[in-house]
Amino acid sequence: MVLSILQGARILATGSAVPDLCVNNEQISQMVETSDEWIVTRTGIKERRILGGRDKSIVDLASEASIKALQKASINPLDVDLIILATSSPNDLFGSASQLQACIGASKAVAFDLTAACSGFVLGLVTATQFIQNGSYNNILVVGADVLSKWIDWSDRSTCILFGDAAGAIIMQACLTEENGILGFQLNTDGKKAYQLSIPYEKDNYNITNNRSLEIFQGKFKHIIMNGKEIYKFAISQVPISILKCLNSLNILPEEIDWLLLHQANERILHAIANKLSMNSNKIISNLNKYGNTSAASIPLALDEALYNKKIKLNDIIVISGFGAGLTWGTIVIKWKC
Repeated sequence: MVLSILQGARILATGSAVPDLCVNNEQISQMVETSDEWIVTRTGIKERRILGGRDKSIVDLASEASIKALQKASINPLDVDLIILATSSPNDLFGSASQLQACIGASKAVAFDLTAACSGFVLGLVTATQFIQNGSYNNILVVGADVLSKWIDWSDRSTCILFGDAAGAIIMQACLTEENGILGFQLNTDGKKAYQLSIPYEKDNYNITNNRSLEIFQGKFKHIIMNGKEIYKFAISQVPISILKCLNSLNILPEEIDWLLLHQANERILHAIANKLSMNSNKIISNLNKYGNTSAASIPLALDEALYNKKIKLNDIIVISGFGAGLTWGTIVIKWKC
């Protein structure tokens, strides 16, 4: 979608945070029947970070990433207008964004959670862009954070090898239209395939009232359930289509792209998508080997690391795509302006 704007929007700064606890493949192999070679060959993952400790929560990671981004941007938390926390693993089902707002001292900011799993950060960027480009807000904090280690069945080899915990944040700021860095986006959802990747809610099979005329059933959320083969096929077929639609709407050719930043799900997926776009693999931004699949955090975490390593230069064009549970997927194209 090509954007019609009143003012421009650009990413001003980034920040990220990961837990101290590092769990490598050898440690995973002590819990389930697997090996370092098996995991690396199939996923590209060597280790992941896990949030340990009884008192630590997603808000701690999100706060650390946010403060780093704010400090880099030299922005006072009181100048933040809006906070969007993209997460599927809040520490409160009513949401964690308000806790994040309080932790960083952004008392003037509106704050809400956005749940779209591994596509969450892309949807968060798109949402923030709309608020800025239509003139509603000037400074927006977008955070992608997940602690899916809390929702993994650690006896399930198909999922416990994949996920890690992390948070990534960006500061998006209003700017002149000629300095606009958010060029366009393309979003999709296919709810008919939601069952392929989910954390389902399961009702108990007994009535808590013991009264046939008043039946009330409670229950609880289960662990992550994933059909890996179907998710792989979905990602490598639909994500390239999304990217090409977005590029075509902007009259940008794939060969004009400087960087491809995809949700860090699986190394084979990243290379398959790049191959379908006829893009050289050296344009892929990836840190999957160190952190695993960190869901909504994976894109901002990789972006922050790429900037720290001075990979991204002024006016570089970056294609960002998220995909995952829902099923949801989407693309946003940016031109780096800082």
